[in-house]
Amino acid sequence: MQNKVLRFIGLATRSRNLISGYNTCIHYINKKNRIKLLIIAEDASENTKEKFIQLASSNQIKVIIWGSKEDLSHAMGMENRSVVGIINDNFASAIIAELEK
Repeated sequence: MQNKVLRFIGLATRSRNLISGYNTCIHYINKKNRIKLLIIAEDASENTKEKFIQLASSNQIKVIIWGSKEDLSHAMGMENRSVVGIINDNFASAIIAELEK
């Protein structure tokens, strides 16, 4: 299951259907309202989790707390990412379906 979710994250990154990073995700939530699914790393700080959960709930965005910063970052080919936003409905649905198995 974990490998499949990480592969979806990698595919979403390569197809430019994923955004990552604290400030970028906040911008996409507040200004562009394009995020379909928000993934927060389990080892993200409590302040980060609380802020994004509150922002997502006020904008009707599904939030999943899953994985580690290292796993998410490695799947995207980046470093030190604790927040990931999926902006494509199909990728969001596939990731949610896989995590609900």
